[in-house]
Amino acid sequence: MKMEVDVSLRERLESVNSTSTTPSAEAATSRTAIARSNQAYQELKSHLHKVLLDRIDLEAMEKLTPDRLLAELRSMVESLLQAENIVVNEIERRSLVRDIQYEMMGLGPLEPLLSDNTVSDILVNNAHQVYVERAGRIELTDVTFVNDAHLMKIIDKIVSRVGRRIDESSPMVDARLPDGSRVNAIVPPLALDGPVLSIRRFASIPLTMNNLVEYKTLVPEMAELLAGLTRAKINILISGGTGSGKTTLLNILSSYIPDNERIITIEDAAELQLQQPHVVRLETRPSNIEGKGEVTQRALVRNSLRMRPDRIILGEVRGAEAFDMLQAMNTGHEGSMSTVHANSSRDALMRLENMLGMAGLNSTPKVMRAQIASAINIVVQVARLSDGKRKVIGLQEVTGMEGDMITMQEIFSFRQTGVSETGVVQGYFSASGVRPKFGERLRAHGILLADSLFDPSRRYE
Repeated sequence: MKMEVDVSLRERLESVNSTSTTPSAEAATSRTAIARSNQAYQELKSHLHKVLLDRIDLEAMEKLTPDRLLAELRSMVESLLQAENIVVNEIERRSLVRDIQYEMMGLGPLEPLLSDNTVSDILVNNAHQVYVERAGRIELTDVTFVNDAHLMKIIDKIVSRVGRRIDESSPMVDARLPDGSRVNAIVPPLALDGPVLSIRRFASIPLTMNNLVEYKTLVPEMAELLAGLTRAKINILISGGTGSGKTTLLNILSSYIPDNERIITIEDAAELQLQQPHVVRLETRPSNIEGKGEVTQRALVRNSLRMRPDRIILGEVRGAEAFDMLQAMNTGHEGSMSTVHANSSRDALMRLENMLGMAGLNSTPKVMRAQIASAINIVVQVARLSDGKRKVIGLQEVTGMEGDMITMQEIFSFRQTGVSETGVVQGYFSASGVRPKFGERLRAHGILLADSLFDPSRRYE
């Protein structure tokens, strides 16, 4: 049966298509024409999408292969355009087909950004303002949603895939995409200007240590050392600010864990992409609408100790689970790793001490620091510099206690010497000249490092 279409919508679209293209007319009406064209296009797309939803058998659609479904959707959109006598040019026709395919099978307007490998972050501030990060720089895109309801529908589609919900009673949520990309959403009444969506992209092909060397995040000598530390089952804490590459480095270091070890990962939203065959992945769960059923990282860490792990990898330590993590590191689960938000290696240990206080311990500060010093062997500090590039700016060894203080010694560091005229940070990596105490541990595992590795006179550009 032929569907009725909004006459004003058709007239607006046709009037835009017939707008004069002479230079004088373009100069006089360009902004108005663009605004009218975009509005008409969005309304037409929404109308066609709604009609398709009414006509399509969703259960039958799920049984089709992706290629067959794409073909069916293309055919139905073109048939609707012809049946309703909508005048569009070939470019608009292809755009309508593509965008409706995105709406039905993917995440709508976000699909082009998700398929762009140069995009590392997608930041949706509201339905009409979407930013992305490329090569460490944030830039505005021309991607928009029809309205807040359209954006909310996309957010609901994301969070429902991982069994979570978002609404006025639960207006914040952490989730993930199928490829492991991290998702955070916050909606009104907490977000005043409409729903807000943030996506931290993960590469479809995980980065390797060679990639980090190529990007000059670190130098081959540091890469060799970090790989040896992982194989030798030395407990590592990766510290850094937001977007500095902590999780990426954690994922890369975990690739050096032998295949014959049982690894248990614990995360708020599963992001790690471990390649070993014996990996058990655990993820926290928020409370339900009645405020019950929450499963915290601390509960998962405790449970993991009963699962016979060789190594425990905690995606990020941020609360009372720090106590259980340190206990595990001190009681036979050597080689465990985690990340923490901190601006320096010293701050990272101070944050761990604060987290132990959150666990309700009645110990003195000295006792808590002794537990940290006993559990953590290496703190790797990463940072995102002013030019957007990530660097491993410090590698420090925790050597023990001296009085009431945790003692540390720097093994490697990045020393910034300036900024070029184009804004590129200049500097070099160098060793401190200190022979680390973990050298004997490495030799016991058959890992031999050249003495020249720790030569302070060498500069690694």
